[in-house]
Amino acid sequence: MGLSAEQLKASIDALAQIEPGFAAALKRAGYPAPRIRDRGYETLLRTIVGQQVSVAAAASIWNKLAAALGDLTDPATVANASDETLRAAGLSRQKASYARSLAEEVTTGRLDLHNLPEDDEEAIAALTHIKGIGRWSAEIYLLFAEGRPDVWPAGDLAVQIEIARILGYPERPSEKLLRSWAEPWRPHRGAAAIFAWHHYKTDMDVI
Repeated sequence: MGLSAEQLKASIDALAQIEPGFAAALKRAGYPAPRIRDRGYETLLRTIVGQQVSVAAAASIWNKLAAALGDLTDPATVANASDETLRAAGLSRQKASYARSLAEEVTTGRLDLHNLPEDDEEAIAALTHIKGIGRWSAEIYLLFAEGRPDVWPAGDLAVQIEIARILGYPERPSEKLLRSWAEPWRPHRGAAAIFAWHHYKTDMDVI
């Protein structure tokens, strides 16, 4: 499971001590709510289903898949489904391929989602071996489903925009620059990302 409210608070308090910009932003936005997902296959399948579609469209496709296949917590369900069935439920040809790749990695035992490497970069490498799971998706999974405190999705557009605002920079940084900025924040970078999303939403609410 993801970082708890208590873990987030402790990490954000630590960030506020390290970086004055976080301290000021915390006064404006307050603490974020936890972002928690279940560990395992179903969460990654939902990630694939939800890529490049709206939340409503993803929910519709998921419901159609469940109606057509039954138990979506069992990877064998997708592994044994025909392409026609997956397409009829709303998956594109590419996403059907990704869903099947994930199911096969899990059912064959090549990927054990309950025993990923302890090293974050090694865990990211194991996840990105799956077709359709890029670095960002892997980082989000490790942060939300495993609660790894120092995972840093520096390629996320909202994180880039909001960290620049929090630190008082006029332009959005590159992923490489953002990773450099965040080095002093270890081991609290996961909380920094969650706070950035929270602060971004607070800015949008104010606007």
